[in-house]
Amino acid sequence: MSERHIPANLPEKIQHYIDGEHVDSIEGETFDVLDPVTNENYIKAAAGQAADIDRAVKAARKAFDEGPWPRMTNRERNRVLNKIADAVEEQEQRLAELETYDTGLPITQAKGQARRAAENFRFFADLIVAQSDDTYKVPGAQMNYVNRKPVGVAGLITPWNTPFMLESWKLAPALASGCTVVLKPAEFTPLSASLWATIFEEAGLPQGVFNLVGGLGEAAGDALVKHPDVNLISFTGETTTGQTIFRNCAEHLKGMSMELGGKSPAVVFADADIEKALDSTLFGVFSLNGERCTAGSRILVERSIYDDFVRRYAERADNIVVGDPQDPKTEVGALVHPEHFKKVMHYVEAGKKEARLVAGGHQPEGLEQGNYLRPTVFADVTPEASIFTDEIFGPVVGITPFDTEEEAIALANNTRYGLAAYVWTNDLTRGHRVSQAIEAGMVWMNSHNVRDLRSPFGGVKASGLGHEGGYRSLDFYSEQQAVHVTLGDVHTARFGLPTEGC
Repeated sequence: MSERHIPANLPEKIQHYIDGEHVDSIEGETFDVLDPVTNENYIKAAAGQAADIDRAVKAARKAFDEGPWPRMTNRERNRVLNKIADAVEEQEQRLAELETYDTGLPITQAKGQARRAAENFRFFADLIVAQSDDTYKVPGAQMNYVNRKPVGVAGLITPWNTPFMLESWKLAPALASGCTVVLKPAEFTPLSASLWATIFEEAGLPQGVFNLVGGLGEAAGDALVKHPDVNLISFTGETTTGQTIFRNCAEHLKGMSMELGGKSPAVVFADADIEKALDSTLFGVFSLNGERCTAGSRILVERSIYDDFVRRYAERADNIVVGDPQDPKTEVGALVHPEHFKKVMHYVEAGKKEARLVAGGHQPEGLEQGNYLRPTVFADVTPEASIFTDEIFGPVVGITPFDTEEEAIALANNTRYGLAAYVWTNDLTRGHRVSQAIEAGMVWMNSHNVRDLRSPFGGVKASGLGHEGGYRSLDFYSEQQAVHVTLGDVHTARFGLPTEGC
């Protein structure tokens, strides 16, 4: 392997950002951040505790109650959001370089995430100017209209896969709606999140509107969820953590939006365009190192084409370039952290006992130091296998045959998750029928995961609670107050009048 590329001008330490200042934890706690290519500590980050969260929430609450941001017009907030998008685009190379160094994602894919982050801000900048609310007229009596107001302080808890872009998914609509925020980024990947402060300052976001507290989920994240002055929580992450957050939000009846785990099926019928289905299903599970919630990690293939599909899929997987994330030729980089790598390898070893290994299953030669894994393909995977039922979140896929449409639907739904699904067929009637029968929040037909920011994003069953995206995001971060205005005489029963003759 060539000499490891290290980005220039790395900070000496990653700090919190609270009320317009970069600060350490009140008690000085820190945690180590590892480079996934070497598994060596390359920086220390401030580890937030309950006191640090309280400090950040108080700043956000003051900015909400007394500051200008919630009281600005939509057009004024639109201008700031577009300046944020400009700043993200200007730093695309730097953002991608830091994201790749911190996460192990291939540099070409990290660049795409930076562009998508900018687009998220532009989208919601446009949406708040274009949005309209309901007005109802009762002829001769009343006019009723909806007055939309920001909810308050939003707690945003984000994951470590494509962290900067996923942070923008929450920050953009929360800020567009007029909320103030406290962001708790994932502890594995805090580096790119530290850039938000400068971006927001230069764009003119008022002091206290954005606050960032790093740290572990059980400390900083738990304190953020439980804080009584936080009005809502938006969380993306693992399902069992989401269940804990659900319970902790109940005490204060906080609003919640949770996008959780997935074990998404890709159903390939014999009449599909097999070349495109191969391209899509390979990209869908091996891009972003397989560390994506919507990965089509269960491929269900009609039996008449099954053997040929498995052979060609395995051949393609064996040709995927695994290597230094900073190398533009790399297609699969290093998994994010040794803890996660250990979990993924546990499932690889289980899969060798449960199914037929047809590609990968080991670290590449010469890359044993970091969290590298060859793209791994299992065939003849049964519904009882752990690699069929459990979310692995790595470059590991299982292929299962089916004989009938009904069996394909049953296999697709044979999971506790319900985030995404993919259906491949040239029979569009069947495509719609199968898509609608699958228990998933999102289905792509004859396509991989192509995101439309206007459409709802979220899952069913153990994959989430609520949906964000487009107007649904603005609804989540807004209170919708019904105002009723009398236009004429309204009949009212007249209680308490004296009775005649008394």
